[in-house]
Amino acid sequence: MTPADPRYFVDTGIFIYAHDRDAGAKHDRARQLLEHLWTTGQGALSTQVLQELCVNLRRRIRHPLRAEEIKKLIEDYLSWEIVINTPQSILAALEIEARYKVSYWDALILQAAESCGAAVLYSEDLAHRQRYGAVEVVNPLRT
Repeated sequence: MTPADPRYFVDTGIFIYAHDRDAGAKHDRARQLLEHLWTTGQGALSTQVLQELCVNLRRRIRHPLRAEEIKKLIEDYLSWEIVINTPQSILAALEIEARYKVSYWDALILQAAESCGAAVLYSEDLAHRQRYGAVEVVNPLRT
């Protein structure tokens, strides 16, 4: 990847759908997106996303994954760009939360996307095509 290649930040929900075989068309779309980002090396995520993924793949999906499977997935995703949440990230997220009137957790995702230079945040949780500063939300699961 060259410095001119764009970054694409992926929110937790997209990862969950990609690994939830019972999610139908959403599973297919999410999986295709992650495979594309894996191939191009343009995917980014944060420690928050990894943490939420660990919890939700064990609790939220119909057929939960075993801890060993989740550990292997997390090890695989460590090859992506990982935004590490810092105390400064927390403060910046508080400002984003106040500015855009979003939940704190969404603000932390927006902060991570912005900090890695992502122009696009793939998410089902925020409004499709909404811009938050330099970051545009795209819902890849829309039909």
